[in-house]
Amino acid sequence: MRGFIFVLSFVLSGFVSLPLFAQDQARLARVAGQALDWHMENGRARQAFEKLPKGGDIHTHLRGAIYAETWLDWAAEDGLCVDTTVPAIVFKQANTCEASGWITAEAARLDPYYRRSIIDALSTRSYVPTNGWTGHDQFFETFNRINVAPHRLGDQLAAVAERAGKQNILYLELMETLVLPELFPLVAGINMSGDVATDYQSLSESAFGREIDKLAASIGRQIADARTKKDKLLLCGTPNAKAGCDVEIRFLHQVIREFDPSMVYAQIMLGWAVMEQNPLVVGLNLVAPEDGYVALRDYTYHMEMIDHLYRTRGPQNITLHAGELALGLVRPKQLRFHIREAIEIGHAKRIGHGVAIAYEDDHEALLQKMVDDDILVEINLTSNAVILGVEGQNHPLVLYRDLRVPYTVSTDDEGVSRIDLTHEYIRLAQTFGVSYFELRYVSRNSLSYSFLDGESLWTSDDCSHDVIEAKAPSVTCQQLLDQSEKARLQWKLEEKLRVFEANLKIPKRERTSFE
Repeated sequence: MRGFIFVLSFVLSGFVSLPLFAQDQARLARVAGQALDWHMENGRARQAFEKLPKGGDIHTHLRGAIYAETWLDWAAEDGLCVDTTVPAIVFKQANTCEASGWITAEAARLDPYYRRSIIDALSTRSYVPTNGWTGHDQFFETFNRINVAPHRLGDQLAAVAERAGKQNILYLELMETLVLPELFPLVAGINMSGDVATDYQSLSESAFGREIDKLAASIGRQIADARTKKDKLLLCGTPNAKAGCDVEIRFLHQVIREFDPSMVYAQIMLGWAVMEQNPLVVGLNLVAPEDGYVALRDYTYHMEMIDHLYRTRGPQNITLHAGELALGLVRPKQLRFHIREAIEIGHAKRIGHGVAIAYEDDHEALLQKMVDDDILVEINLTSNAVILGVEGQNHPLVLYRDLRVPYTVSTDDEGVSRIDLTHEYIRLAQTFGVSYFELRYVSRNSLSYSFLDGESLWTSDDCSHDVIEAKAPSVTCQQLLDQSEKARLQWKLEEKLRVFEANLKIPKRERTSFE
């Protein structure tokens, strides 16, 4: 897959002899690249990059994608409270917020001071490093300050889909934990031995094991209800349908790893059941700070849990936060193996962040393995800068690009970071000087390495030929499009890219100032 994408980029850059029609497409792409450079140099990067078709955002946490103002609006509408001492959105513990010792979310929303305070507390908006409080601390603490009524899941989907649609994003792969409190009483008192086969049996024979299918079905119902509400909020299927209606959404089962082993293993087992039952849940990931005590202590154990399910229950799509670490955040010895174990034990098809790659033992061989096995790295530039203090030429993207490890850019938690995917594409272009052809490669990768069902468009020589010559799909290519969700969305991206390339121009204007 990856090799063809690079060849295609060079072909459409004009380095290879092409049929006349394809040469016209290559010329349009080069002109669009020049126009994109002009827009960046003349204060118009946002306008141009927002129009750039960006494929998908495949590393994004749903809860972290919601802006603080939206959380506060929903809290006010649902009668929640604000604890001004934190500050945080909380559920009332008495009949009223005041009786609980807090103020109403509505009062906080109306008061300029409290509104500023809660927005800052739920994001990194006004964050300034202080002694004992880092960007890492601020970022992860925001999630402890957010509470939301359960019925708002559909509202969350509508918010992120509409934002994506307005940026010409076709696809979202959202990480979310939909069942968690229910698991605690079901796994209480189960002792883990450290042997994953024995521990799997213990959990399977427990109250949790007896309830797992019901829990998986509950997740399916929550997703279905949320999608229905999202469609209603966005007026999908009506003449007034909003931009978010055209955004495809899938889910990644999100396992929180900072719990006791029985709780982590139960979440992974539940993830397998959900993925087996629900085609909208397309993969699994482990989340929570990778430098947390339990996450570090049990890292290999967690990989072995995934491996056991993978080998005994059958393969599933795995993408893992690995190497979201930096020297100084943890001890050097803890930087040496996380990415390798995520790939070799955890069966990761994609690596999230991968910032610590240069510290891995025999990292050159590991990078080559990522190339050979076609393992993509999900790059989150703003998140890495805020949480880890790693950015610019110190970011390992320089290394990944040099060795041609496939990559794409993503947002991580756009609401917390106060960004969007367009911002990350601009940051990529301005920081690393990548060309339009590489930006297009990044956009294509987000769909090629997504967990959408079906074969990639680029596995078909006929479809690849049709893309190069900008033709309608041939009979053989159409057969692939009819069978593959992934290929259909990739074809749609190619159509949008051709429109973008045909229309982005350097404007003709008469200069009237500074002359």
